[in-house]
Amino acid sequence: MAEKARRRAPPKQIDHGVLTELVGYGLRRAQAAVFSHFLGSVGKLGVSPGQFGVLVLIKENRGLTQSALAKALGIERSTMVAVIDRLESQGLVARVTSESDRRSYALALTSSGAALLDRVTPQVRAHERHIAARLSAREKVLLIDLLERVAGTAGRV
Repeated sequence: MAEKARRRAPPKQIDHGVLTELVGYGLRRAQAAVFSHFLGSVGKLGVSPGQFGVLVLIKENRGLTQSALAKALGIERSTMVAVIDRLESQGLVARVTSESDRRSYALALTSSGAALLDRVTPQVRAHERHIAARLSAREKVLLIDLLERVAGTAGRV
Protein backbone atom coordinates (compact mmCIF):
# COMPACT_ATOMS: atom_id res chain seq x y z
CA MET A 1 0.00 0.00 0.00
CA ALA A 2 2.80 2.44 0.89
CA GLU A 3 4.49 1.64 -2.42
CA LYS A 4 1.30 2.47 -4.34
CA ALA A 5 0.91 5.79 -2.50
CA ARG A 6 4.54 6.64 -3.21
CA ARG A 7 4.04 6.07 -6.94
CA ARG A 8 1.08 8.47 -6.99
CA ALA A 9 2.81 11.18 -4.98
CA PRO A 10 3.57 14.33 -6.94
CA PRO A 11 7.17 14.58 -8.09
CA LYS A 12 9.51 16.68 -5.99
CA GLN A 13 10.76 19.91 -7.47
CA ILE A 14 13.79 19.14 -9.59
CA ASP A 15 17.11 20.66 -8.53
CA HIS A 16 18.69 22.05 -11.67
CA GLY A 17 22.08 22.50 -10.00
CA VAL A 18 24.63 24.45 -11.99
CA LEU A 19 22.21 24.71 -14.93
CA THR A 20 20.46 27.69 -13.30
CA GLU A 21 23.73 29.63 -13.65
CA LEU A 22 24.12 28.94 -17.38
CA VAL A 23 22.92 31.50 -19.93
CA GLY A 24 22.55 28.82 -22.58
CA TYR A 25 20.32 26.69 -20.39
CA GLY A 26 18.08 29.65 -19.58
CA LEU A 27 17.90 30.56 -23.26
CA ARG A 28 16.99 27.01 -24.22
CA ARG A 29 14.20 26.80 -21.63
CA ALA A 30 12.84 30.19 -22.70
CA GLN A 31 13.04 29.20 -26.38
CA ALA A 32 11.14 25.98 -25.71
CA ALA A 33 8.37 27.87 -23.90
CA VAL A 34 8.15 30.56 -26.59
CA PHE A 35 8.08 28.02 -29.44
CA SER A 36 5.47 25.93 -27.67
CA HIS A 37 3.17 28.93 -27.30
CA PHE A 38 3.86 30.04 -30.89
CA LEU A 39 2.97 26.62 -32.28
CA GLY A 40 -0.19 26.51 -30.18
CA SER A 41 -1.36 29.97 -31.19
CA VAL A 42 0.14 30.72 -34.60
CA GLY A 43 1.13 27.23 -35.76
CA LYS A 44 -2.49 26.36 -36.49
CA LEU A 45 -2.21 28.81 -39.39
CA GLY A 46 0.52 26.61 -40.88
CA VAL A 47 3.60 28.67 -40.02
CA SER A 48 6.50 27.76 -37.74
CA PRO A 49 8.58 30.41 -35.94
CA GLY A 50 11.45 29.80 -38.37
CA GLN A 51 9.25 30.08 -41.44
CA PHE A 52 7.74 33.32 -40.14
CA GLY A 53 11.21 34.79 -39.69
CA VAL A 54 12.28 33.75 -43.18
CA LEU A 55 9.14 35.22 -44.77
CA VAL A 56 9.59 38.53 -42.92
CA LEU A 57 13.25 38.83 -43.92
CA ILE A 58 12.44 38.11 -47.57
CA LYS A 59 9.63 40.68 -47.52
CA GLU A 60 11.77 43.38 -45.91
CA ASN A 61 14.92 42.82 -47.99
CA ARG A 62 14.26 42.97 -51.71
CA GLY A 63 16.80 40.98 -53.70
CA LEU A 64 17.95 38.92 -50.71
CA THR A 65 19.92 35.81 -51.68
CA GLN A 66 19.73 32.44 -49.95
CA SER A 67 23.33 32.86 -48.78
CA ALA A 68 22.68 36.27 -47.24
CA LEU A 69 19.51 34.96 -45.60
CA ALA A 70 21.34 31.95 -44.14
CA LYS A 71 24.06 34.24 -42.77
CA ALA A 72 21.50 36.63 -41.24
CA LEU A 73 19.80 33.73 -39.47
CA GLY A 74 23.04 32.04 -38.46
CA ILE A 75 22.28 28.75 -40.19
CA GLU A 76 24.10 26.63 -42.76
CA ARG A 77 23.46 27.39 -46.43
CA SER A 78 22.48 23.77 -47.07
CA THR A 79 19.81 24.04 -44.37
CA MET A 80 18.54 27.26 -45.94
CA VAL A 81 18.23 25.54 -49.33
CA ALA A 82 15.90 22.96 -47.76
CA VAL A 83 13.84 25.68 -46.04
CA ILE A 84 13.45 27.65 -49.28
CA ASP A 85 12.66 24.48 -51.25
CA ARG A 86 9.83 23.76 -48.80
CA LEU A 87 8.47 27.33 -48.93
CA GLU A 88 8.75 27.31 -52.72
CA SER A 89 6.85 24.01 -52.98
CA GLN A 90 4.12 25.57 -50.82
CA GLY A 91 3.90 28.47 -53.27
CA LEU A 92 5.01 31.04 -50.69
CA VAL A 93 8.46 31.99 -52.04
CA ALA A 94 9.97 32.20 -55.52
CA ARG A 95 13.55 32.22 -56.69
CA VAL A 96 13.99 35.01 -59.24
CA THR A 97 16.98 36.15 -61.26
CA SER A 98 18.96 38.69 -59.27
CA GLU A 99 18.86 42.23 -60.63
CA SER A 100 22.46 42.83 -59.55
CA ASP A 101 23.97 39.47 -60.57
CA ARG A 102 22.22 37.48 -63.29
CA ARG A 103 24.21 34.38 -62.28
CA SER A 104 22.47 34.16 -58.91
CA TYR A 105 18.93 34.09 -57.62
CA ALA A 106 17.16 36.42 -55.27
CA LEU A 107 14.20 35.43 -53.11
CA ALA A 108 10.77 36.98 -53.37
CA LEU A 109 7.46 36.40 -51.67
CA THR A 110 4.70 35.20 -53.94
CA SER A 111 1.26 36.76 -53.61
CA SER A 112 0.30 33.72 -51.49
CA GLY A 113 3.35 34.25 -49.28
CA ALA A 114 2.53 37.93 -48.81
CA ALA A 115 -1.11 37.08 -48.01
CA LEU A 116 -0.05 34.45 -45.48
CA LEU A 117 2.33 36.90 -43.83
CA ASP A 118 -0.44 39.52 -43.64
CA ARG A 119 -2.75 36.94 -42.07
CA VAL A 120 -0.32 35.60 -39.45
CA THR A 121 1.43 38.82 -38.39
CA PRO A 122 -1.44 39.95 -36.10
CA GLN A 123 -1.38 36.50 -34.48
CA VAL A 124 2.38 36.73 -34.01
CA ARG A 125 1.96 40.15 -32.40
CA ALA A 126 -0.65 38.68 -30.00
CA HIS A 127 1.74 35.82 -29.23
CA GLU A 128 4.49 38.35 -28.57
CA ARG A 129 2.27 40.31 -26.18
CA HIS A 130 1.53 37.08 -24.30
CA ILE A 131 5.15 36.01 -23.87
CA ALA A 132 6.27 39.51 -22.84
CA ALA A 133 3.30 40.09 -20.50
CA ARG A 134 5.45 39.89 -17.36
CA LEU A 135 7.96 42.42 -18.68
CA SER A 136 7.71 46.19 -18.65
CA ALA A 137 8.33 47.96 -21.96
CA ARG A 138 11.79 48.89 -20.69
CA GLU A 139 12.57 45.31 -19.64
CA LYS A 140 11.48 44.02 -23.05
CA VAL A 141 13.83 46.44 -24.83
CA LEU A 142 16.62 45.47 -22.43
CA LEU A 143 15.99 41.75 -22.95
CA ILE A 144 16.11 42.11 -26.73
CA ASP A 145 19.35 44.10 -26.44
CA LEU A 146 20.89 41.49 -24.13
CA LEU A 147 19.87 38.66 -26.45
CA GLU A 148 21.45 40.46 -29.41
CA ARG A 149 24.66 40.86 -27.43
CA VAL A 150 24.69 37.18 -26.48
CA ALA A 151 23.99 36.19 -30.09
CA GLY A 152 26.87 38.39 -31.28
CA THR A 153 29.26 36.90 -28.74
CA ALA A 154 28.15 33.31 -29.28
CA GLY A 155 28.58 33.67 -33.03
CA ARG A 156 32.31 34.34 -32.65
CA VAL A 157 34.63 31.37 -32.41
